[in-house]
Amino acid sequence: MKDFAAIDFETANGRPSSICSVGLVVVRGGEIVERLHRLIRPTPNYYYRFFTEQIHGICAEDTDDAPLFPEVWNTEVAPLVDGLPLVAHNAAFDERALRAAYEAYEMDYPAEYRFYCTLRAARRLFPKAEIGNHRLPTVCAWLGIPFEDHHQALADAEGCARIAMRIL
Repeated sequence: MKDFAAIDFETANGRPSSICSVGLVVVRGGEIVERLHRLIRPTPNYYYRFFTEQIHGICAEDTDDAPLFPEVWNTEVAPLVDGLPLVAHNAAFDERALRAAYEAYEMDYPAEYRFYCTLRAARRLFPKAEIGNHRLPTVCAWLGIPFEDHHQALADAEGCARIAMRIL
């Protein structure tokens, strides 16, 4: 795959619509051409304190003044992903979050959004007996892709993009 947008969402709580961070890496012609990271005030706007501190470290104080999802998506993200397939590591999670945010804000979900999953592809290509697990950091390490800051949306999107450039 030469042209796509790798995307990662972090959520504030157990509700898929509670996106508090988005990371996006745009790949064209097999090269990374754009990176974007934004904090988002989640909907609903509450955090599972233990969950957020342990997983991604984002808390309410970080997003109190952040824009809402429609502002970030419509003005910054949507123009960058226009016409591109979306790729995520565990696309089921990220697509569910995107659909839930669209629903929470009564937005019409674009029919052209198509997700591809590097997690599913890695499971097909790399036997668990050899790789151990198919988590994003593990697959990056298996492929020799430098990776740090797991669960930081931009780092995860870039790790996913680099995996996709190799296996999709």
